[in-house]
Amino acid sequence: MSRRAPKKNVNRRSEQSGRSGKSGRMSDGSKVKAHRPVKNINNINLSKQAHFTESKSDPVVLDAAFQKVQFFEVTEEDQGQRLDNFLMRFLRRAPKTFVYRIVRKGEVRVNKKRAKANQRLEVGDMVRVPPVRLAESTTVDETGIPQEELNLIERCILFEDKDLMVINKPSGVAVHGGSGVRYGLIEVLRALRPLAKRLELVHRIDRDTSGCLLVAKKASVLKALHQQMREDKFEKRYLAITSHPWPEGVKRVDVPLQKIHLQDGGWHVKVSNEGKEALSFFRVKQSLKDMSLVEVKLKTGRTHQIRVHALSQGCALLGDDKYGDRELNKRYRKLGMKRLALHAQFLGFVHPATEERLLFEAPLWSDFERIIQELSIQ
Repeated sequence: MSRRAPKKNVNRRSEQSGRSGKSGRMSDGSKVKAHRPVKNINNINLSKQAHFTESKSDPVVLDAAFQKVQFFEVTEEDQGQRLDNFLMRFLRRAPKTFVYRIVRKGEVRVNKKRAKANQRLEVGDMVRVPPVRLAESTTVDETGIPQEELNLIERCILFEDKDLMVINKPSGVAVHGGSGVRYGLIEVLRALRPLAKRLELVHRIDRDTSGCLLVAKKASVLKALHQQMREDKFEKRYLAITSHPWPEGVKRVDVPLQKIHLQDGGWHVKVSNEGKEALSFFRVKQSLKDMSLVEVKLKTGRTHQIRVHALSQGCALLGDDKYGDRELNKRYRKLGMKRLALHAQFLGFVHPATEERLLFEAPLWSDFERIIQELSIQ
């Protein structure tokens, strides 16, 4: 399945040339080094994107070393890491649901005390991991992840050095396992880079959203990048297609959002004065047939922020099965748009080690490009 490279006029700030581009400047005057992918993702089979294996059972396949109790001391490199993520470094082939279960049952101990999965570890903490045995009926390979999915994510790596990675995440791929998903993007990356001591998500994007995702390889890098996020030094820009023309003159959407948990275990997000502050900036890039192609810049990062902010203006996103128009989505699925029309196109930050200002662009996936062409007004 082929697709064209991104149009050059999408990013006007700098010219790009391979992995290291010419320098340009951000809107605040700071220097920026632009990057674009050197891996070819044109021929990735998009039909595979949304099919990361969902677990129907809870097989546990671990090394023989885990046939007895193990103790691990937390080092400076692991300081501040969540307990569940710490455990997954050692229990790489265990489903995330299994890890949560042994923590919940108290089989995992921190300094001889029960702990919660989200507990942050400190230097010198002693973590007890219980014996874990292989289910006789379970047969998987070294990682339990199909090779085609490993190959898919390998081709999606836009940039990588000893400190961090930037991925063009496909739509339909969860960033981590859990809730019926046996493994997600971070588990695949850990399988692809087994010698990496630590791989952690710096931020998250929704399963249905494609585009730039940043992963840290060191605790110090993760901490520095999180500090930049708190200080509003990250730049995140998205492309989206709204199911109706964007209202003229509306550029700033500043309404609080609240996450509501439902009795059936599900949840949704709604506009509510009892919610958390959320601020998005919308700009129409192109008028489409009864729709708009908009660029969205985030100042906060609430769950489903762009989707619900767009809905608040009467313009749910195309392909949004949770908040959008089902009949409209069904019609455009026939044209090949079987996903949410939301793409994290640009990601900018300061590299913690080199102190360079970097700007990455994730090329549009072919289905997104085709629907823009289909809807373009001639």
